[in-house]
Amino acid sequence: MHIAEGVLDVSTLLAAAGCTAFGLSIGLRRLTPQTLPTAALFAAVFFVVGTIHIPIGVGSVHLILNGLIGLLLGWLAFPVIFVALALQALLFSFGGFTSLGANTLLMALPAVIAGLSLRPLLQEPSSRTKLLIVGAAAATIGILGATLLAAVMLWSTGGAALSSLIKLFVAAQAPVWLIESIVTALTVGMLGRARPTAFTLGN
Repeated sequence: MHIAEGVLDVSTLLAAAGCTAFGLSIGLRRLTPQTLPTAALFAAVFFVVGTIHIPIGVGSVHLILNGLIGLLLGWLAFPVIFVALALQALLFSFGGFTSLGANTLLMALPAVIAGLSLRPLLQEPSSRTKLLIVGAAAATIGILGATLLAAVMLWSTGGAALSSLIKLFVAAQAPVWLIESIVTALTVGMLGRARPTAFTLGN
């Protein structure tokens, strides 16, 4: 869900970069020797799934798994996603460095929201049905939140001039949401039964 370089105006880029810096400051304070291996693993997962993308107008469509990252890592989603996006920009020119703050924010903030709102439901033994529902809800918050933030950023830059591209970009996220909901639900269902403590990192 990268927004291409050169699309957003300077004020939007600076505002997004400031919010991302705030999120990074919180996330980095939660990075410990215990959380580092899981954070590194999901940075790698995010990096890999993000390289398989389809360009759509002013952005691109791909799996991001930010809902799952938020459930597992909380505020650590910011440094995890930031590092993966920086490597994608460096190695493949995805997104670009000027829009790095914006792209990090639109994917990491919904991840944190998913974590803050849903992780409390996973702090006690849960049925498989509950785990699947929580996983699907996390994916929904992650994808819809990221789509909404991207649309707001694009609208703040281009307004009505980009309305048709914004609609196309938003519509293209529907299949991503469906796939992510299934993947995240199944993953949360498996982890919740095998290792419930996995949802306590990054608090």
